[in-house]
Amino acid sequence: MGRLHFPLDAELTVPDRVVLNILQKDYELHEDPSATPARSTPEAAEDSDDSVVKHSEFVVPSPEDRQDQEQQAIAYLRKLNDPKSDEFEVTVFSSVDEPNIKNPVLRQWIINPYVRWAQTVVRVETDVVMVTHLLLYLCTSIPSATYLFINFHWWHAVLHCVVQGWYMGAYTLLKHQHIHMRGVLNKKYDFVDRLFPYILDPLMGHTWNSYYYHHVKHHHVEGNGPNDLSSTIRYQRDDAWDFLRYVGRFYFLIWFDLPRYFLSTRKPHLALQAGGCEIGNYVFLYMMFNHVNARATTFVFLIPLAFMRLALMTGNWGQHAFVDEVEPDSDFRSSITVIDVPSNRYCYNDGYHTSHHLNPLRHWREHPVAFLSQKKQYSDEHAIVFYNIDYFFLTVNLLRKNYEHIAKCLVPMGDQMKLTLDEKVAMLKRKTRKFTEEEIAEKWGKQYAKL
Repeated sequence: MGRLHFPLDAELTVPDRVVLNILQKDYELHEDPSATPARSTPEAAEDSDDSVVKHSEFVVPSPEDRQDQEQQAIAYLRKLNDPKSDEFEVTVFSSVDEPNIKNPVLRQWIINPYVRWAQTVVRVETDVVMVTHLLLYLCTSIPSATYLFINFHWWHAVLHCVVQGWYMGAYTLLKHQHIHMRGVLNKKYDFVDRLFPYILDPLMGHTWNSYYYHHVKHHHVEGNGPNDLSSTIRYQRDDAWDFLRYVGRFYFLIWFDLPRYFLSTRKPHLALQAGGCEIGNYVFLYMMFNHVNARATTFVFLIPLAFMRLALMTGNWGQHAFVDEVEPDSDFRSSITVIDVPSNRYCYNDGYHTSHHLNPLRHWREHPVAFLSQKKQYSDEHAIVFYNIDYFFLTVNLLRKNYEHIAKCLVPMGDQMKLTLDEKVAMLKRKTRKFTEEEIAEKWGKQYAKL
């Protein structure tokens, strides 16, 4: 029977574990669905979601049983997100699930009162974790940055950068939800909702509003197509030189390229807003460096900016590294899904990138259930799903041409289940190939090609 190469990460969220268990069982049953019951191995028992009970036999369920299991899983995941359900769970912290906070004193006097208050602050009741993070930044990032400008110490500056580097991923994906939903807080806190990005964005390496204009008004409009400034299709996605060119253009020219794009698409108001925000932020950084405190500005603003620009492009490279050679304009075939801890536990289910492109307004907690609900379509459309690897290490392994490891992280669906490891490697290599201008003209239209 087909088996995934690696055990499931112990830190996976409950929804991720539910999704992976369904996909894993599909793969295990694929080769011979009519097989007679076989003795289970200790290894299989360890990987099973019910491995607490050691079964002596593995009985192959009927297709009806499998469908029933999937429907039960979908119903369960929906209940987790439904405030009217007894199964409803809020997300309070990234690192620990709310039901796992067992201390009765802590729950009665701190957690439960905090959750009740925070649910009146956030826009969606599940999103207490966003208040948790905003309070964390308010109590650490802002005082630390302020003190560096007042009394600079090298050890403090380095420590500040390290902590900010740890915060950046979660903050960026909080902002990701913010820009798509036009806010994350209750409408009565609209002023705070609008204000906090202008304070926190520069501390986290973002320039004012650039993420919104580039991601929402540009990237999701173009969908990694030929006109997308962050498109990967004109690059060989396992080539380090192409990666450096890709990152370099964004680093040094996005302030010019994005307004120019909006002008070319007859949106001068967006060109003015995007260019004004970007240049205005640079003027702010120039003034802080030259007239306030150069050393503090370097560690508080410039180093996070340099790191974030690299991180954004490294992540986007991984998200759109595998583009189908037959239907490259399909959302199912031009983006991927990763079911892993860094993306989904700590970064608001960012791993469900295909689901996000299918519906950019989908709430982050809805991605796992949406994936399971559309599992057959994902399979039929030859979508690519990985586990136990995030976008950054996916990019690193691609640039090292370590396709064998990437193939072992693949969660096969549909026809992919028939492939050997070598065939999986060959499939992945086909999908990282650079598109020629002739191919772009054929797939998207001659108006998009540089012929």
